[in-house]
Order: sequence, then structure tokens, then C-alpha cells
Amino acid sequence: MIITPSSTIAGHRVIRTIGLVKGSTIRARHVGKDILAVFKNVVGGEIEEYTKMMAEAREQALDRMAAEATAQGGNAVVDMRFSTSYMMSAASEIMAYGTAVLIEEERA
Repeated sequence: MIITPSSTIAGHRVIRTIGLVKGSTIRARHVGKDILAVFKNVVGGEIEEYTKMMAEAREQALDRMAAEATAQGGNAVVDMRFSTSYMMSAASEIMAYGTAVLIEEERA
């Protein structure tokens, strides 16, 4: 599955546009990680626990979007984007969305 933020894929042509596909996950912060984050706020630096959590959430949203594209007959997603929104004070939704398409390699 090719996933790109671009409208085109070099060396390929779109033979059918399937439509919007999306995948999302909602993640809540962990109290133990919040305590570590408070210490990081005091001394500064990256909060690796949250960086890892958000990276995992993005990957899960991408996987769900790709699965939806495949289920609808697509083999690529173009114009892919991420969106983040707060659900409550300790939880966020990560959404991946784009346009599922059926592509084929261009012939020389």
C-alpha cells in the first residue's frame, strides 16, 4: 500500500478514485507518565513517553486507514493527512485520512 501526502505517485497513474478513507484512535494519558512529564517540565527536554505514545497512535491510525482502503478495493492512498483533537483533558484523538485510489504502474 502506497500512502502519500501528495496528489500523485511518481511512475503510477490513478485508474480509479474510490473515495475518502480514514482511521482513528483515541489515546488517554497515563498517570505514571504524567508524573514523569512533570519532572521533565522542571528540568526541560523531550518527554519521550508521550513522543512514543503519539507515534504509536499515528501508526495505528495509519494502519486502520490503510485497512479501510484495502477493504474498498484500493491499493494506495493519496492526499493523506493527520488530524488531532482533544476529547477531554487527558485524551486525544489521532485521525489519518486521505483518498483511496486504485493505481497501476505507468508503461514506458
